[in-house]
Amino acid sequence: MKLQVSFLSKPNMLNNSKKIIISCSSTGSLVNFRGKLIEELVKNNQVYVFTPKIRDKKLLNQLNDLGVTICENNLMRNNVSVLGDIQYMMQLHKIIKRVKPDIFFSYTFKPIIFGSMVASYCGVKGIVAMLTGLGYNFTESAKNSTVGKITHKLLRFSLNSSDRVKVVFQNADDYRELIESKIIDNQSKTFIVNGSGVDLTRYEYSVPDTSRINFLMMARLIKAKGVREYYEAAKTIREKYPQVTFTLIGFWETHGIDSIDEELYEKIKSNEVIEFHGWVDDVRPFIKASSVVVLPSFYREGIPRSVQEGMAMGRAIITTDMVGCKETVNPDPEYPNGFLIPTQNVEALVEKMEYFINNPDEIVRFGKNGRKFTEEKFDVNKVNKHMLEILEIN
Repeated sequence: MKLQVSFLSKPNMLNNSKKIIISCSSTGSLVNFRGKLIEELVKNNQVYVFTPKIRDKKLLNQLNDLGVTICENNLMRNNVSVLGDIQYMMQLHKIIKRVKPDIFFSYTFKPIIFGSMVASYCGVKGIVAMLTGLGYNFTESAKNSTVGKITHKLLRFSLNSSDRVKVVFQNADDYRELIESKIIDNQSKTFIVNGSGVDLTRYEYSVPDTSRINFLMMARLIKAKGVREYYEAAKTIREKYPQVTFTLIGFWETHGIDSIDEELYEKIKSNEVIEFHGWVDDVRPFIKASSVVVLPSFYREGIPRSVQEGMAMGRAIITTDMVGCKETVNPDPEYPNGFLIPTQNVEALVEKMEYFINNPDEIVRFGKNGRKFTEEKFDVNKVNKHMLEILEIN
């Protein structure tokens, strides 16, 4: 097998302080979730992104504008492919030998597992693995599956492959889960940050429209995000309050491991109950047009970005008491910004939706509190300052 590694831009030859490789399995996340962090990193460092093939020209231009060196690979995010994973490791080994990085920073499971192994083997001094939620592999149904057991073993091996590995979590529950699962131990170098952060200058506060109430959900169309629960709740509410509208934004992965079934997708796509928009590049106009942001997830989130974005723009939220999601609701009863409901509970979701329908002034109050809570806890500048300390970037 002849190994090909594609460099889409020339390495920055300035004598910067450190060389950093960032590896992920989702190309869009580099700008959408890590863009502001990369902006900080490139100021005094050479930054390389090791990413699956980029087919979006706009994204490619955005990454080039950030000033990173783009290295493409053949990693397939949601497919189980031993050959593909081995190829990823061989490609990364080649990049590391060429670049000789000071830091290898990975997020999402495959880059964390296989990337940390390779970086440890190559003797990279700084290895940082950020778990942005434990996802499908740590749900009760997946833990005892063959794939789940293999994932847990590989994660344990990779996170303990070197005493140079630092593990970053986005909530304390995920840390406790890995301790209890014996994937890490008390000697592991661990850190907890407040999600990926949200850019408060980009997601500006606006007063929600309470005269025409609209509920908005932004998520991948997978079962664990609560798509069916949202659809069923919308159907129930529309029968009683036909003036209330519902919007859904998200991408349907036809062959994804937890994708919603085609029957539900066709119902959603018909726009009879929900106004469906699929994937969009910019969610801000949809948040601005909404009254309340909803995420009835039972997925192992880090801290859901869509909810943070809604809060930043002054929207009340309804989400679940699931790991990660519960971090977005202010525990201070003096400053409520949303409701937590049990997972997979349509009745509870309907009840909280009705509360906002019948108390529209609360939408504004909760939204203002949410913006304030986001400023205190989820400001991307505060999160990135913490990340730079973990990465040991001065």
